[in-house]
Amino acid sequence: MDTVFFIEVGTRRVRLAGITANPTAAWTTQAARNLLMESVRPIRYVIRDRGGQFTPSFDTVFTAVGAEDIAIPPGAPQANAFAERWVRTVRHELLDRTLIWNQRQLAYLLEEFVLHLNAHRPHRRLDQRAPDDDPDSPVTDIGTAVRRTATCSGLINEYRPAA
Repeated sequence: MDTVFFIEVGTRRVRLAGITANPTAAWTTQAARNLLMESVRPIRYVIRDRGGQFTPSFDTVFTAVGAEDIAIPPGAPQANAFAERWVRTVRHELLDRTLIWNQRQLAYLLEEFVLHLNAHRPHRRLDQRAPDDDPDSPVTDIGTAVRRTATCSGLINEYRPAA
């Protein structure tokens, strides 16, 4: 299964564009269009690998809105470090710990993981806040009661202040 995802580097927000067994140029181009329909912030750069599904039609979608398309050099995964780190995190925290039976289950788990990542997982770059957190909201007091909630089929626990 191949997954197309986009990362907003400044906010560390991940957007899952889709999952397919056979990524075609048309499918990938439509995923790019879908991203632009949902996007709130302007896109300045699109950094991608040199996969065959990334055709000129994919690039045209982003250049039409003024984004610069950058294809990383062959054999240089360090050039796309944010994507490589996200893939490593997904594998380590989710996929290495469960059996995936079909595409539907994979899509469900990845969507739930992306929700967890965007809404609850702290990032150093964001001062230990999640991408969707309000930067002006106060940090929760350590003395408050905490409630644990399981997500991603029980693989990950989220901790929130109890009401």
